[in-house]
Amino acid sequence: MRSPSSKYEKRGVSATKDEVHEAIKGLDKGLYPSAFCKIMPDVVGGDDNYCNIMHADTAGTKTSLAYLYWKQTGKDTIWSNIVQDAIVMNLDDMACVGCTSDIVLSSTIGRNKNLIPGSVIKSLIQGTAAFVDKLAEYGVMVHLAGGETADVGDIVRTLDVGFTTFARMKRSELIINNIQAGDVIVGLGSSGQSVYEDSYNSGIGSNGLTAARHDVLSKYYVQHFPDSYDHHTPEDVLFTGPHLLTDPVPGMEDVDIGTLLLSPTRTYLPVLTQIYAAHRQDLHGVIHCTGGGQTKVSKFIENKHVIKDNLMDVPMVFRLIQSASGTDWKEMYQVFNMGHRIELYTSAGAVDDLIQFARTFDIEAQVIGHVEESSSNRVTIRSEFGTFEY
Repeated sequence: MRSPSSKYEKRGVSATKDEVHEAIKGLDKGLYPSAFCKIMPDVVGGDDNYCNIMHADTAGTKTSLAYLYWKQTGKDTIWSNIVQDAIVMNLDDMACVGCTSDIVLSSTIGRNKNLIPGSVIKSLIQGTAAFVDKLAEYGVMVHLAGGETADVGDIVRTLDVGFTTFARMKRSELIINNIQAGDVIVGLGSSGQSVYEDSYNSGIGSNGLTAARHDVLSKYYVQHFPDSYDHHTPEDVLFTGPHLLTDPVPGMEDVDIGTLLLSPTRTYLPVLTQIYAAHRQDLHGVIHCTGGGQTKVSKFIENKHVIKDNLMDVPMVFRLIQSASGTDWKEMYQVFNMGHRIELYTSAGAVDDLIQFARTFDIEAQVIGHVEESSSNRVTIRSEFGTFEY
């Protein structure tokens, strides 16, 4: 069997983004190099008590999956999920440094007009406004600043959806990663249905979707939807799974595989807003388990051993992906969030409150591990599938 890493490389993607990290390693890391995202001086106001934060991200290849589902089912509503994916990948990164409100948002949408009609653009724009309105109900204020929609069919195969965010905040309110030996790790679950979600969320997020798409779905999509993939990709790694998007999910009534894979990326801003108001000073680090999955924290520790030995149950979506692909479980934990997407590093005294805040929003939360001193940066996963060292 071909190794998962080999499959990812042949599909033109990387779980570790080593090339990107190599390219940017010499760039200025901002005021606080250990912060989860870059923090700049207050170039807008010129006040040393403030800082500026700017972030950009996209929904990644999840748009290709949405394109397939839209073509197969005709459901325009799927596009509102995609804008949420792209927005949350920005907002929740910024939340990891303490920024949870008064954020300016601008979109960049590139489409192939021959394949993506105006109705889809309308759904994206309306979905953006609806998500911003939903956040406002929970005290998270995001301000729309317009954006750019470009017809770039020579460059974009179907559709690319991205957002840029900006905020100005007090430096005294920042959360800068200083993860310490003795810290307890509280995980906030990625699946289920929170009070601010309209339906069950599979927990998939927006990472690893190239693998999910090709490993779960069948050659039917090569034959019937050639617009949905890069034709430079070797055919032996294209859509190698057994399923259609419209197949029912085993054990889940009235849920198809497309809905499971396209669950919108959950935002944690409503709950983090309340946690920060009560316990900002108790937090030694906040990690968004995106690229790198459960190993993401390794980029934000120094001579520490992060041990995750009480993980949440692995949601159905990840079990489905693993079963269809045969991917080694060690690799699964490095690509996907596997059940929790936010980690709070704190002292033992704050744990019960943090968990209760999350549960108030119907978000699963629990202690998932702890931190020890080490001579190097290490992450250990102890799971139902084995123990994995990174």
